[in-house]
Amino acid sequence: MKKKNLIIMNPCSGKKRANKHLTDIVNQFTKNDYMCTVLMTTKQGDGTTYVKDYAKDCDLITCIGGDGTFNEVAAGLLESGLDIPIGYIPAGSTNDFASSLNLSTGILNAAKDIIDGELIPLDLGSFNGRTFSYVASFGAFTQTSYSTPQNVKNMLGHLAYVLEGVASITSIKKEHLRVEADGKVYEDDYIFGAISNSTSLAGILTLNPEYVDMSDGKFELLLVKCPKNPIDLTEIIHMLTTQNYNSGMLTFINAKEFTIHADGDMPWSLDGEYQEGSKEIFIKNMHHAVKIKINKQTA
Repeated sequence: MKKKNLIIMNPCSGKKRANKHLTDIVNQFTKNDYMCTVLMTTKQGDGTTYVKDYAKDCDLITCIGGDGTFNEVAAGLLESGLDIPIGYIPAGSTNDFASSLNLSTGILNAAKDIIDGELIPLDLGSFNGRTFSYVASFGAFTQTSYSTPQNVKNMLGHLAYVLEGVASITSIKKEHLRVEADGKVYEDDYIFGAISNSTSLAGILTLNPEYVDMSDGKFELLLVKCPKNPIDLTEIIHMLTTQNYNSGMLTFINAKEFTIHADGDMPWSLDGEYQEGSKEIFIKNMHHAVKIKINKQTA
């Protein structure tokens, strides 16, 4: 009996490079005993809706798009209570999440890896009840991820983030936060912060893979203090680029839960999508929330 594969594709992701491969993707799955249903997203939130409305009897959900599309698919699974594995074919502009999983950047290779792959459990996050896949962030470069127009991302790809991010440095403002985690309090003025389950953030900043385990039930917290002089700024840049977090300008810990007190008007980014701020934010790790198919031999 053929297995049912619900393919949810964002046709506008990245440079639309996956579009021309759709027939070959479906053909690969068909040859491996999958009966495919393809649904195209047309607006934000469609991925979640499609999972809730159409995935009930499926054996696999294949997500084709960027990290935001994966986020929607994962959220749909959690909201519907379904236990269905996800296959991810990354086709976005930066693919931070896919990079952390070492997924193939080749569209057809990624499809083959899903077919040949093994199931692994994956942690997700909850931001005041809203699901995110790999990062909740604020401050420098954060706005770039959701403010850069899609057509600019399509033309420039990864470079769009870098250019827009550099342009925003002159307007970076500090944010005062109080973060509680594992009974400890971290409070100061910060220019950037991220609670993540990824080695790559916004396509610009990378974390040392030795500190990141995407299924250990914990998130990594990185806070960057506001530099008071050029020496502070130089130290921050050096420490981040060398992935050495032993600095008075940085806070780097891991924990299961975080309570954050911040300016309610401060915007956040969840997996590159805009998230309205709040005076009090509760972030928790949802341990082994979903299962994803990856080829461990190529990952």
